[in-house]
Amino acid sequence: MFLADLHVHSNYSDGSLTIPQLVDMYGRLGFGAIAVTDHICEQNTFLGLAARYLEKTLTAETFALYQAELERERVRAWSEYGMVLIPGIELTKNSFRYRRSAHILGLGIREFIAPEGSPIELARSIRGQGGCAIAAHPVPTRKFEAQTFYLWNHREELRSEFDAWEVASGKVWFPEVEDEGLPMIANSDLHHPAQMESWKSVFGCERTEAAILQAIRDQELGQMYFRPRLDFRAPALLHPNVE
Repeated sequence: MFLADLHVHSNYSDGSLTIPQLVDMYGRLGFGAIAVTDHICEQNTFLGLAARYLEKTLTAETFALYQAELERERVRAWSEYGMVLIPGIELTKNSFRYRRSAHILGLGIREFIAPEGSPIELARSIRGQGGCAIAAHPVPTRKFEAQTFYLWNHREELRSEFDAWEVASGKVWFPEVEDEGLPMIANSDLHHPAQMESWKSVFGCERTEAAILQAIRDQELGQMYFRPRLDFRAPALLHPNVE
């Protein structure tokens, strides 16, 4: 059995840590797998353009650099920690109206996907690469933050298009997702080390990317609330304006 956190952000979008820092943080804590899932925001909306201006999103231009670093760190994560690093993305459709907003995780993604399509089209693009499509935090997160309700409000037509729905995000469990009988996964949506204490997923499959993705599809996984050890030392945060 091993722990996995399959919704993690780096400084390629709005996370505070580099990909190597993430690998070392999770590897030293004994995790068996992580997925780095940085945002790809729409380019035809005000919020998407703002994310691009603030350098809080992957773009078609930065995606190759992102993939190259993920590949280097994938090799190191396995050799140093026996940890699987899965390349991922979070297709991000933000709106001032929460009912129009949707975030879609793509796990096992190595080719750029533009987020301007419909959620069905995006989920099929993810699956077309052999990846898993995950509905990210689809219900109220119980926090004062922007919400993403589109997927949940259209769950009947989308049910068969997604491999799993987040039943927990961070420290919050979503009983409505569990009660709906949807395929489930639990993740931290980590942006900085203080969010390490959170729900995670537990796998008993072979420790490979292909086996983990298949376990999600087959729902051969569990969920566990994780608290770091008392001696947990978070890596130093980056200072964006300092070389």
